[in-house]
Amino acid sequence: MKSLIPAILVFLLSLPAAANEEHVHSSHYAGQQMREIKSLSPDDVSELQNGRGWGLAKAAELNGMPGPSHVLKMKRELGLTADQEAVTRNIFEKMRHEAIAEGKRLIAEEALLEVGFRERSLDRDSLRDRLRGIELSRSSLRYIHLAAHLEMFRVLDEHQNKRYNELRGYGR
Repeated sequence: MKSLIPAILVFLLSLPAAANEEHVHSSHYAGQQMREIKSLSPDDVSELQNGRGWGLAKAAELNGMPGPSHVLKMKRELGLTADQEAVTRNIFEKMRHEAIAEGKRLIAEEALLEVGFRERSLDRDSLRDRLRGIELSRSSLRYIHLAAHLEMFRVLDEHQNKRYNELRGYGR
């Protein structure tokens, strides 16, 4: 019986390696092949369709320039005046309206790329054209979000900008 235990242990320890052999080359993309647009997750599509930031304004946000949606959520803590709140709402609504339209364009551009690959209809030139459309839309969308941060920074006073960054967790 004692001589059988080491043999059983060797056998059991070899099972996971043998079972995983076929997945050694498995991609971390596995499972995403069922997406309608492979390059966009359902969360990405939702962000784009609803005009949310999608992380495009990090350059402004992480350099101390507030975003209008966050300012509105923190209006009490920031002590916004009625005028500041009205201006912030206008900046936010303009940004959101433009971002929704551009987000839908970006989704449509990504869908065209998807169709081209699915149907095997792309060549090098049409691929370049598709990518130009996608990147132009992405650039426009990023501009919309970053421009709103630039505007917001000028609406708040120095103390409010500092407080915003503290509330967002960006203190030193």
